[in-house]
Amino acid sequence: MARNKLAMIGGGQIGQILALQAAQKELGDVVIYDIPQVEGPMKGKALDITQMAAAEEFDSRLSGTSSFEDIAGSDVVIVTAGLPRKPGMSRDDLLKTNVDIISKVANGVKQHAPNAFCIIITNPLDAMVYAFHKVSGFPKTQVCGMAGVLDTARWRAFIGMELDVSVEDIAGTVLGGHGPTMVPLPRLTTVGGVPLTEILSADRIEAIAKRTREAGTELVNLYGNGSAFFSPAGSAIQMAESYLKDKKRVLPCAALCEGEYGIDGLFIGVPCRIGAGGVEKIYEIALTDDEKALLSATVEAVKKTTSEVKL
Repeated sequence: MARNKLAMIGGGQIGQILALQAAQKELGDVVIYDIPQVEGPMKGKALDITQMAAAEEFDSRLSGTSSFEDIAGSDVVIVTAGLPRKPGMSRDDLLKTNVDIISKVANGVKQHAPNAFCIIITNPLDAMVYAFHKVSGFPKTQVCGMAGVLDTARWRAFIGMELDVSVEDIAGTVLGGHGPTMVPLPRLTTVGGVPLTEILSADRIEAIAKRTREAGTELVNLYGNGSAFFSPAGSAIQMAESYLKDKKRVLPCAALCEGEYGIDGLFIGVPCRIGAGGVEKIYEIALTDDEKALLSATVEAVKKTTSEVKL
């Protein structure tokens, strides 16, 4: 039986961790693609992980390339290519440059891996996944953005830190755009089955929600040059694994809404079932009036950024 094939488009910090985790989990063989100027380092990263594989005893064939032809036949494509955020730079500042990059990537994937399940990580994410979808022409089940898994992981991580409990026992979800208007849902968050609202005060919950909304910026400021890479990679690998193994996990992803939550024509973070059919289903949550107002605000922010894509 042939192995699956995963293509990482962009071999920077996130791309190399994606390649490592995909290989360690033995999800398939991995191709790391980047521009010709850095083909040598891409080949080096692939060779380095290959040597690590022998030491840690996992099987995956890895290669580095600057030729789009080498992604041919990929089952999953994960896109990180683009300019990273720097201190003082908003996600919107990245828009024009990264739209151009994503458009080239979408055309390359359309030509060489037209059946791949595509996960977009490039920021500003909600606009970039929209751009990729428009340029590629792929069906909505085949394209999604990573952000909701990461936003929810951050929400869960901060709750675990606050309560000194295992993150394994924290369940919750975050809706909306990948940015400062995202919508954590404390009402539906539980710790070992106990509602979060019965454990923490409203003030502490709001403080954690605020930190979650600003988590990306917090990391940008701490790094001083660049943005998050471990957590985005881990989040995207969850999605890829659910697709490749038909696990049917319900994960919050930036998916194309066509009427769900009253949203039409936007990619926005919503709970999705990810299986062999890609984004197989979007689940709608009955929201309170306050939650609807927060979701409306994030929808307007995503609509504004997406409109600037001009595709």
